[in-house]
Amino acid sequence: MIEFTENREQIISLWCTVFAEDSREDAAFFLDNKKNISCLGYFENNRLVSMLFLADCVYGALKGKYVYAVCTYKAHRGRGYSSALLKEAKKFMQDFLWLIPANDSLFDFYKKAGFETKLFSNGVFENKICFDETDNIIEYLYSGSAYAFPKGMVYCEKDFPVGSTGLERKRG
Repeated sequence: MIEFTENREQIISLWCTVFAEDSREDAAFFLDNKKNISCLGYFENNRLVSMLFLADCVYGALKGKYVYAVCTYKAHRGRGYSSALLKEAKKFMQDFLWLIPANDSLFDFYKKAGFETKLFSNGVFENKICFDETDNIIEYLYSGSAYAFPKGMVYCEKDFPVGSTGLERKRG
């Protein structure tokens, strides 16, 4: 786990470089207002080059972690850093990990890491993912997807039901 205070500038720099549409203020707001979110990172020569966030969440009676903002500097891609971080994230999950791929090209990447497409927005909300975060932070967790109704992918060693992400409004 990365210590947020000690690595704050490196986290913000990586975030803003990879997610160019986000400002330093956006990244700082997220770091300053998150409650139950941790960060895993890969360092090369004491420089943070790849990271992901894990947000506590629940789905029905299952407890899990939502994988958010998986990113690697462009010059360091293709070296397996994000894959290694996803493998490490599995050690911190209770019942499941889930994520929303930002675009079509990422579904194959996450499938190779053992994730299955199981959560989607379909208008049926008897079960949905819930976070213990402020509304502003929850909005961050759902942003970044290119889809009006995103599909979620789940890694779970148990039988995980197909269901809804709880995203009932069009985003964009």
